[in-house]
Amino acid sequence: MFIKNCSRSIFLQVVIALIFGVIAGVSFPDFSSHLKPLGDGFIKLIKMLIALIVFCVVVNGISGAGDLKKVGRIGLKSVIYFEVLTTIALVLGLVVAYSTGLGSGANIDLNSLSASDASAYTGNAQAMHGPVAFFMALIPSSVFSAFAGNDILQVLLFSVLFGSALNLVGEQASGLARLINEFSHVLFRIMGMIVRLAPLGVFGAVAFTISRYGVSSLSHLGALVLVFYVTCALFVTLVLGTVLRLCGVRLFPFLRYFREELLIVVGTASSDAVLPQIMRKLEKLGIRSSTVGLVIPTGYSFNLDGFSIYLTLAVVFIAHATGTPLAFSDLMTVLLVSLITSKGAHGIPGSALVILAATLTAVPAIPAAGLVLVLSVDWFMGIARALTNMIGNCIATVVIARWENDINIPNANAVLDDHPGSADKAPAMPAPNKGGLSG
Repeated sequence: MFIKNCSRSIFLQVVIALIFGVIAGVSFPDFSSHLKPLGDGFIKLIKMLIALIVFCVVVNGISGAGDLKKVGRIGLKSVIYFEVLTTIALVLGLVVAYSTGLGSGANIDLNSLSASDASAYTGNAQAMHGPVAFFMALIPSSVFSAFAGNDILQVLLFSVLFGSALNLVGEQASGLARLINEFSHVLFRIMGMIVRLAPLGVFGAVAFTISRYGVSSLSHLGALVLVFYVTCALFVTLVLGTVLRLCGVRLFPFLRYFREELLIVVGTASSDAVLPQIMRKLEKLGIRSSTVGLVIPTGYSFNLDGFSIYLTLAVVFIAHATGTPLAFSDLMTVLLVSLITSKGAHGIPGSALVILAATLTAVPAIPAAGLVLVLSVDWFMGIARALTNMIGNCIATVVIARWENDINIPNANAVLDDHPGSADKAPAMPAPNKGGLSG
C-alpha cells in the first residue's frame, strides 16, 4: 500500500527525496557534489515555461473578465494590497533585526571580505538604481526580448496591453482568445509533466547543498537564518493569518490544502514549479478564474513578502556585523529603496543577492562588500523566502476575491475541510470561460 501511494503522490516522493538527499550529502559528499545539475536542470525546465504561462493567464484573465473597469479595479486593489503588505514585511524585518541586535558583536573586518565574491551581484545591481531606471526597465526593447530574457515584469507589461486590446476588439478576436486559451492548456500539461521530476530535482539540490556546506552549515551565520525563519513564521501566522481570518478563512486548513506545493517549494527553494497547481486549487475554492489569472502572476513580481523581510533583515545584519552605524535617514532610505528594488526580484538569476546588492549600494554608509557575509547561507534562506512568497500570494488572491465578491466563503471552507491537500485529487483544468481563459 505504501509503495502504491508513493507511486501516485508527489508529496511522498518529495519527502523521500529530501531524506535521501540528506543521507547522500552526508554519506557520499564527493558523489553528491556532482549532483547540482539535477536541481539546476529541474529549475531551468520550470523557468523555460514561466514567461509563456504568465502571458497566457494574464491575457486570458483580462480578455475573459468582460468589463475592463473590473480589470482595472482588481489591478488597483491588488497593487494597494501588495504595497501595504510589502511595507509591513519590510518594517517587520527592521524591527526584528534591531530588537534582536542581529549581527551585533560579530566585528567582521572589512578587509577580510573578498569584494570579488560580491562583484557579480553588485555589477548587476548598478542598473537598478532609482525609480526612473526601474520604470524604464519595465519597457522591453522588443516583445521577443522580454520573453527571451525571461523578464517577468516586461512580460507582464506586454500581457496587460495585449489582454486589454483583445478585450476591446471583442468578438472579432474571439478566435485568437480561444487559441491562447487552448495553448495555455498545453503549457499546463507540460508543466505537470515536468513537476513529476520534482523528486529528482529535490534530491540533487539537497544532496549537493549538504555535501558542499555540511549539515552544520547553518551554524555559520546561524542566528541570521534562525531569526529569518522565525520572522517569516510570525509574519505568516500573525499578519497573513489575521488577514485571512478577516476574510472568513482559517490559516492552517488553508496551508494544509497547499501542503504538496509547499513541500516542492521546500525542496527546490522556488515557487515557480507550482504556479499552475496553486492557480488550479484557488479556482477549486470557488474564486473566479479571471481574478486568479490577474492576481497570482502579478503577485509573483509585486508581492514578495518573504523577500521583503529578507532584505531589511540582511541589510541591518550586514551593518551590525561590520560595525556600521545607521542613522534614521539610512533606515528610511533602505525602506524606500526596498519598496522599489523588491519588485524586480522575480526572474533575475541570483535575484536575492542582486536585489540585496542594489539596496546596499543605494545606502553609501553600508559596505557593499558585506554581501559576502550572506552568500553561504543564501540557499537556506531562499527556502523560507519562497514559502512565504507563495503563501502570501495565495492569501492575496483570497483577499482580492473577497473584496470583489468573487468567492463563496462557506463553499471555500467546505473545500478546505474536505481536501487532504494532495494534487493527485486536484481537478482537471476547467473549461474555458466564454471568451477567455479559465486560468
